[in-house]
Amino acid sequence: MSQSIPQNHLCSITLLGNLVAKPDIRYQANPVTAIAEFTVATHSKWYDKKTGQYKEWTHYHTIKMIGDVVERSLLQAEKGDILLIQGFMVNSKKSNREIIHATYAHRYPKGYTQSINQLQCSGKIISEVKLVTTEKNQQLAELSLNLNFYVYSPISQELRCIDIIRTVHVWGKQAGYLNDTVMIGDELIIDGKLSYLNNSSKSQLIDAQHVVLQKTS
Repeated sequence: MSQSIPQNHLCSITLLGNLVAKPDIRYQANPVTAIAEFTVATHSKWYDKKTGQYKEWTHYHTIKMIGDVVERSLLQAEKGDILLIQGFMVNSKKSNREIIHATYAHRYPKGYTQSINQLQCSGKIISEVKLVTTEKNQQLAELSLNLNFYVYSPISQELRCIDIIRTVHVWGKQAGYLNDTVMIGDELIIDGKLSYLNNSSKSQLIDAQHVVLQKTS
């Protein structure tokens, strides 16, 4: 009898930004494993037509790293250093937060850098699309996306299944298209950036810049 194969979605985040503080590195026993948690700040700048001025917004990303990559990249890291990281979104059970688990990091000397905030992912749509018009007369579609993917755990040394739900914002003509076309269960492929909701827990938000809809039927 055939068995259904679990979905393996894409979840990839690349950030280039500044360390907000020196990373907190500790060690877990049995086996001895380095663990680090830190915050990376990325900046985005845009032109405000109403004021005729450029405005800047800063995102603060909570990052966790486990294993040899910690000692290879973070032992000499200090506040203000530039850090390039690659990882994926995850729910932290210990702190009840939505964070980034980094699998790669490279440190550069402190200073100013143009930030990188890139997110590529795919997932299953699990909510109706909510279409709203913003104060600036822009169309915004909001929906919930379920991502189910596999990662290698350096602690258990086996594949681990990650199952998360994230809010997605889609803008402009793509918003109207999704509102008219999407059905629950469809798959969405997204190229965008990682942002955060303005709530008490600063929940992760997928800010889509380009979407591809894959119909399930």
